[in-house]
Amino acid sequence: MGCATGIKPRKKVTENNNLSTNLKQEETKTMSATMVRQQMPEFKMDAYNAKTGHYTEVSSEDYKGKWSVVCFYPADFTFVCPTEIAAMNAHYDEFEKLGVELLPVSVDSKFSHKRFAETEPILKGLQLTIGADTTQEVSRAFGVLIEEEGVALRGRFLFNPDGICVAQEVQADSVGRNVKEFLRQIQAWQHASKTGEVCPAGWRPGKKTLPVNTDVEKMTGKVGDYITIEEILS
Repeated sequence: MGCATGIKPRKKVTENNNLSTNLKQEETKTMSATMVRQQMPEFKMDAYNAKTGHYTEVSSEDYKGKWSVVCFYPADFTFVCPTEIAAMNAHYDEFEKLGVELLPVSVDSKFSHKRFAETEPILKGLQLTIGADTTQEVSRAFGVLIEEEGVALRGRFLFNPDGICVAQEVQADSVGRNVKEFLRQIQAWQHASKTGEVCPAGWRPGKKTLPVNTDVEKMTGKVGDYITIEEILS
């Protein structure tokens, strides 16, 4: 596992010449390189609700009409993974204020999740529900499953209330993700969705947006007349 042993290249899928043309075409259609602008895959799986201390079940139906995050991690009882979950949990109130539902997921069982939450010191006070993708079908549907290892990459997907993925981040095991930056992205996406304006690099609430919904001709080729690099980097 890369979290402990470094990054390994993924095995390449070799072409089977005996496959029919139709089957090859079907594989090409389903194996998209990105989830962005696609509908949330339908799923249902067991889970552990750390807030209540009880097992439960989660499904894609639970997130319809809501801003939601599905966040895959390689495994319980590893090293970087609990730090990411703890960081999300530390900002739980901020996600809740933004109306964002969080679902961390790994291929471990609900029993493993319970033991993980109860014994790992950094997860004390955990309020999240953790999905148990024991069949690996959910990780596969989101395109983050490493088939030969049976674990998921660090994949984080943001869905709008229409169930469309607007942002994703997928990376290898050894480096954890930045929760504060992700919160900033969520705020930007919510603002853009509400106003029709677009958010420049590094946008935060209160900073200047680009009103292309009203001034598209005026701004075309002249963005630098409207916003400076100093404003962008401030």
